[in-house]
Amino acid sequence: MQSMMGPKSYLSRSCRDVRAGKTSNSAIILVQKLRRAMLLLSAMVILAGLPLKAGSQALADAPDPAATVTSAPTPHLDYIYVRPTQRTQLNNYIFDAFGPYPIAGSAIAAGINQFSDSPPEWHQGVEGYAKRFGSDFGMVAVGTTTRYGLAEALKEDTLYYRCECTGFLPRLRHAVLSTLIARRGEDGHRVFSVPALVAPYAGSVTGVYAWYPNRFGAKDAFRMGNYSMLGYIGGNVALEFFYSGPHSLLTRMHLNNAHGAPEPGPNH
Repeated sequence: MQSMMGPKSYLSRSCRDVRAGKTSNSAIILVQKLRRAMLLLSAMVILAGLPLKAGSQALADAPDPAATVTSAPTPHLDYIYVRPTQRTQLNNYIFDAFGPYPIAGSAIAAGINQFSDSPPEWHQGVEGYAKRFGSDFGMVAVGTTTRYGLAEALKEDTLYYRCECTGFLPRLRHAVLSTLIARRGEDGHRVFSVPALVAPYAGSVTGVYAWYPNRFGAKDAFRMGNYSMLGYIGGNVALEFFYSGPHSLLTRMHLNNAHGAPEPGPNH
């Protein structure tokens, strides 16, 4: 009988079973996968959608193509690393920890957890959603503070720099690897970043042992930290592929150079 049910019917039945307490291993696994997919997809949609207005403005301000046909081609200029100032790092920290992206991401994550009633001790309703939102936002703030604090102590630059390469796969590889890579020194040479590795798990560990129900432990902190790490990867991918001009909201999120642009960007 189950084999004749469509995927939507089976998914709906599984979610109802979880909400009603009639859980099974297959239903729990399915709902967990759904939560992960919805969280990542929602974050990518938000990150991709915010810069559209700025992109449209950039097109409107573009020079007349007919007037530039006879102009001489601009020679390619290699990107030169410019170490960000203390003010730039502070502005990016405030934006990353308390700006619109962590607020929107926490709101989405809280909605998913509200739907799956996780953790059930926080119940439903406005009060339950408020607890889940505060929890997710708090873990983001702790993780971001850890990343920037440790980076400052180790003299690392953990801001994101778009790839100087071309092609989808090389740029995707750069975005993923940059999650655990930082710049160091005046020349900006790349190093493995301990702050970038520790930050997502610092937030989840703090949440589990500070305000989550007592039944949560180290395994839960590790699991939630993995989700946070996936969020960092998704953010880097968005920064790499959805850039739309120096005045867009996405650009303000530690993106200090336009792809292929001769200027180093706002970090000066």
